[in-house]
Amino acid sequence: MSAPGPGGVGTPRVEWRAAWTPAEGADRARAGFAAAFGGEPAGVWAAPGRVNVIGEHTDYNAGLCLPVALAHRTYVALRPRPDGVVRLVSAQEPTAWEGRLADVGPGTVQGWAAYAVGVAWALRGAGLDVPGFDAAVDSCVPYGAGLSSSAALEGAFAVALDDVVGAGLGAHDAGRARLVAACRRAENEIAGAPTGGLDQTAALRSVPGHALALDFRDGSVRPVPARLGEHALLVVDTRAPHRNADGQYAARRAACEDAARRLGLPSLREVTDLDAALDRLAADGAPPETGRRVRHVVTENARVTRAVALLAEDRVAELGPVLTAGHASLRDDYEVSCPELDVAVDAAVAAGALGARMVGGGFGGSALALVRREDVAAVAEGVGAAFAAAGFGTPALLVAEPSGPGGRVEPAGPVADAAGGAR
Repeated sequence: MSAPGPGGVGTPRVEWRAAWTPAEGADRARAGFAAAFGGEPAGVWAAPGRVNVIGEHTDYNAGLCLPVALAHRTYVALRPRPDGVVRLVSAQEPTAWEGRLADVGPGTVQGWAAYAVGVAWALRGAGLDVPGFDAAVDSCVPYGAGLSSSAALEGAFAVALDDVVGAGLGAHDAGRARLVAACRRAENEIAGAPTGGLDQTAALRSVPGHALALDFRDGSVRPVPARLGEHALLVVDTRAPHRNADGQYAARRAACEDAARRLGLPSLREVTDLDAALDRLAADGAPPETGRRVRHVVTENARVTRAVALLAEDRVAELGPVLTAGHASLRDDYEVSCPELDVAVDAAVAAGALGARMVGGGFGGSALALVRREDVAAVAEGVGAAFAAAGFGTPALLVAEPSGPGGRVEPAGPVADAAGGAR
């Protein structure tokens, strides 16, 4: 039996994933902390996952993206300690981690802990006097769904550690940009995933009720009102495993960098004549797939520009064809889709969605559909039926409500300094 969908209506063949309230998330994290370490944490902090409305694989090409933060968040209960030791537990992971912060560096930490302790390492490198700490994690951001559970984890640790050392970076946007840089460095150098900063920016610099227009050429961040009204953003987690660090993401990035070098450009953002660029790459002997990667990046930037204009003009329904065109580009030119994602997109549109596309890095993960709110249950039923007919597992669905950035959720007592005293 499925869980009730939006409006309380049960939808066969799918599961619904509700976001926790901040109080629920804080209680879960505190309970995990007490079980692992005893006593109270210095506080509980959280940061959101994200779904990208449009603009995939453009961030590391100095391009444009349009994410929204989710209400689904990762919660961290944390208490500093004076001996430089870090101890980590997670409700989502069977293995705890313990080590000395001074010993952390590229290649020294594997698995989920790299995203957490990597942030502490990067903040130390940025000049913050980060102490050792005990921390317990719990999360309602779906794992492996292309909804940036890794950046939610990084963002929660970033705001927590910023808070306990009293750096104050989370208090203003310029400081949050520094936290984003630390999270990105942690993911690139400690976790070994060459992501471009989109996810971390959404986790730490979002504005409630808005999408973020991100320009990775000049670093600008502009909130765009997302007045969805009678429309909803329906996320379909296909449960096809999504991985950024398995080499496929890196291969796409390397192809783009190779294309920019062949074209004599600092990035693919500078391509102004797509046909001429493709002709030049072919003449230079670039592999055919390199041209396809370039075509996706250039046309995807154009789709972001179109989407921003439509949101600004409250023409939400017209986003549908933009999303569907983006999926065709990701599937055919960037080649990062998979059968589950294609079925989710096709089934959603067939059931009444105004448009749909895969989201995230690809090779699994989630799809996003623009749906009239009155049609959410019907589209969910259509997707579930299509998955059952294809022999796939049960998909999990959520409705994305544009939410705010990471921050402190619950004081849970005075913040302790690195020597164990209150301040």
